[in-house]
Amino acid sequence: MTERTYTALIVDDEELARALVKEHLAEHPEIRIVAECGDGFEAVRAASELKPDLLFLDIQMPKLDGFEVLELLDPRPVTIFITAHDRHALKAFEVHAVDYLLKPFSEERFEEALKLAKGKCGESRSTTPDPVALAATAKEGKLLDRIVVKDGTRVTVIPLSKLDYIQAQDDYVLLKTAEKGHLKQQTISSLEPRLDPGKFLRVHRSFIIQLDRLVRLERTRTESWVAVLTDGTKVPVSRSGHARLKEVLGEG
Repeated sequence: MTERTYTALIVDDEELARALVKEHLAEHPEIRIVAECGDGFEAVRAASELKPDLLFLDIQMPKLDGFEVLELLDPRPVTIFITAHDRHALKAFEVHAVDYLLKPFSEERFEEALKLAKGKCGESRSTTPDPVALAATAKEGKLLDRIVVKDGTRVTVIPLSKLDYIQAQDDYVLLKTAEKGHLKQQTISSLEPRLDPGKFLRVHRSFIIQLDRLVRLERTRTESWVAVLTDGTKVPVSRSGHARLKEVLGEG
């Protein structure tokens, strides 16, 4: 029986690190390297266009880090993280990487990871973070300072300081800045724990506002509340959201 072939993408900002992975893969004629990339933007474009089976992915890179790259890929290749830092191990498995190689790694360790990854090819893989790992990550205080959004092969990096509010739209969120709105496939409930609670507050089941954009609260004719933001936008406020706002604002 003919052995299955695999395509692979190598992503690392260090040329020597990419060369080492290529050297190890040279022993495997069943694996064809379709591209190598030196930064996160290149990686998203290449993976979206080439749809490799296997992804060898560094974590700390210019422009986008490895986690941001993986977040933007659908479907996600079977991924092996290769990094010089062990502190990212929990999050690597949260995003369902099959293995995590710590530089410098041995040939035996590489072969072990590769065998595992090849065995995972063809399996249905969830892109939903493990809730236990996600909770652990949130507990460790690893909050976002930016959000990345992909539209086709175009990637936009949105610093959280630019956000006015976030609105739930089914399985998407609308990330609203002064310039425009960006749609991202993510639920508002999965995004909320990653935001700094000192800067962002969920005021309604469908809305999170940046607190420094809040100008005032207004009562409506129906006796409900709306939050008026600096640009004049009016965001609905639920009863529980109103209570949280009063607490944050120090109003008894």
